[in-house]
Amino acid sequence: QVQLVESGGGLVQAGGSLRLSCAASGFRFRLAGLGWYRQAPGKQRDFVASITNDGSRLYADSVKGRFTISRNNAESTVYLQMESLKPEDTAVYYCNIIRSGASPGDYWGKGTLVTVSV
Repeated sequence: QVQLVESGGGLVQAGGSLRLSCAASGFRFRLAGLGWYRQAPGKQRDFVASITNDGSRLYADSVKGRFTISRNNAESTVYLQMESLKPEDTAVYYCNIIRSGASPGDYWGKGTLVTVSV
């Protein structure tokens, strides 16, 4: 029943900005912690950012100061605002529930591709 639909990716030059969206359904969104993850070509899927049900935020060191995670509970949507993009940010970006114990949920969406050119 969990559905996660990411959007907003695209091609951008280094130094540019993008805003990703994740429309969620099939669970109690307002009570859930949420996270963004990314998988670069040939690499593992890594944690990017998280936001709790009460708005506490956490970021990976690689994106801290450049990315901002936010949520709109009325619209069941989580966002990732990305600034000062670097080529190493190139990846498929995914959102997911963060379960107790800080693990992501079992149901992944298709992700949205972000490509940052030099």
